[in-house]
Amino acid sequence: MKIAAIVSKPAKPELAVIVPEVLRWFAAHGYRVYIDEQTAAYTTHEFVVHREDIAQHKPQFVLVLGGDGTLLSAARAIGAAEIPLLAVNLGSLGFLTEVHLDDLYPALAATIEGQCPSESRTVLECHLIRNGHEVAHYNALNDAVIKSTVARLIGFELCINNELVVEYQADGVIVATPTGSTAYSLAAGGPVLIPCVEAILLTPICPHSLTHRPLVVGDDAHISVRLESGTDGVLSVDGQVGTPVIQGDRIECRKADYRVKLLRIRQPFFDVLRSRLKWGLR
Repeated sequence: MKIAAIVSKPAKPELAVIVPEVLRWFAAHGYRVYIDEQTAAYTTHEFVVHREDIAQHKPQFVLVLGGDGTLLSAARAIGAAEIPLLAVNLGSLGFLTEVHLDDLYPALAATIEGQCPSESRTVLECHLIRNGHEVAHYNALNDAVIKSTVARLIGFELCINNELVVEYQADGVIVATPTGSTAYSLAAGGPVLIPCVEAILLTPICPHSLTHRPLVVGDDAHISVRLESGTDGVLSVDGQVGTPVIQGDRIECRKADYRVKLLRIRQPFFDVLRSRLKWGLR
């Protein structure tokens, strides 16, 4: 049996119309469809599962209805199974969810016919170490951010491959994938990386010295950020999940041993940049 799944953004009223129509389309094409609990709020359906359990049912692909945040959540829940994600933009900016609602059904048709190409995106694996013990573990498609929770500086020690890089004071540090280079890191003054670049990006947030600039390293690097002084803070992953961090904590980041697969329409990356960032407009 052909199997697909749907993940949706909560509290999106238009999905009350979209979801039933999509389910009818899948049924007409011979698919059994599993939906997460957020999608179940918009329809009655017999195959409702937790988002984290979708991969167990081995769908050929997952349709993500929402914005970039919904896709990031789906990637953390499902991405490790390397099941392709087809994201439809119901949000605002949409760097990742490039398929417009008007293109939903052509994109679905292209997907089931094997004509929708996929891209593999780097994922960060992040470990929070406290007193020599791991207390939290997260995976990030965009970024891991260590920052102050109040308007005070934190003293950081940054090491790469067990070598000291720098000790500096800043509001925080962003460790980003190429996919995440167009997110928080970009707003903090970091460069845009093409998604296929095999790199990890380190961007300080409001550093106390103007000489501390963003740094791009190979994606085989092992990165360690230690809180040395100042206030406590928070580790935030993809801007959605996280945990408090305290003085002496160490956050270790490296490339995960899997990649997230995104199904894409044939829109060149630089077209997306020009559209989303308004490049070239006068």
